Amino acid sequence: MSKATRVLVTGAGGFIGHHLVKALVQEGYWVRGVDIKEPDFEPSLAQEFELLDLRRWESCQRAAKGMDEVYNLAANMGGIGFISANKAEIMHDNVLINTHMLEAAHQTDVSRYLYTSSACIYPMYRQTDPDCAGLKEEEAYPADAEDGYGWEKLFSERQCKHYWEEYGLETRTVRFHNIFGPLGTFEGGREKSPAAICRKLALAQPGDEIEIWGDGKQTRSYCYIDDCVEGIMRLMRSEHREPINLGQDRMISIDELVSIVADIADKEIKRRYNLNKPQGVRGRNSDNSRLREVLAWVPQVSLERGLERTYSWINDQIVHRD
Repeated sequence: MSKATRVLVTGAGGFIGHHLVKALVQEGYWVRGVDIKEPDFEPSLAQEFELLDLRRWESCQRAAKGMDEVYNLAANMGGIGFISANKAEIMHDNVLINTHMLEAAHQTDVSRYLYTSSACIYPMYRQTDPDCAGLKEEEAYPADAEDGYGWEKLFSERQCKHYWEEYGLETRTVRFHNIFGPLGTFEGGREKSPAAICRKLALAQPGDEIEIWGDGKQTRSYCYIDDCVEGIMRLMRSEHREPINLGQDRMISIDELVSIVADIADKEIKRRYNLNKPQGVRGRNSDNSRLREVLAWVPQVSLERGLERTYSWINDQIVHRD
């Protein structure tokens, strides 16, 4: 595709969407950003930015009109605390957004459409052990997705598959594994664990106690935002139509994550474990075999380097605000 391609990024006011807009503009694409809000921490670089509610069919028609490609990142979502407590709202909003955007892309003759799914689509029965194996794409079935958020993501993956089969719309589906980095939400209830831990360490004095949700032994893998954006753009240019993982394949515990951030902050802290808070599955990791095969690439930024950048940014936000 020519770099004069006209691209729509939905969710352009959000964390990943904002970073993606910047990368596409820097590559020479013409970008229309759409969201119900503007980016939180800096202005969008999109050539055109519209405030639209994509739960509405007419908003999706307007957003897709004249576009060559669509990166659909719009979603009502957050960390485990938010998605555990707002299942009806999340399913309602996201199914409407995804159904309307996919149909609008089809009706306006968009050539390529990328849908951002989640590791939450993987069966709960594969994630009961902190020392679990990496999740392979074909292991999504038999389905037992995370209640609410995971099921609506899995449903929209199937929609994309059928729009390719029946209408010839070139769809791409990426399954994110815990994306983090600067310019992301770090307070208010929607933040994810790396941002929450960075915030807690930034606010803590040496020797203070911080709260850890769960027992600290649950495991995850984390992917830095620059690698996420690179992977999205590579996937869109590929010929791979099946869902694919995008994440690091290095699994660590929440306790280990806290220790890394504490070392970065150069603070000794105490830990108080709260077993009454949502903690999600016991173990989750990405299997990157297909990512290597399809894109001849895997994420490059180490967890430590990504957390250094993220902690520094969050600490600056707190210092300047206070």
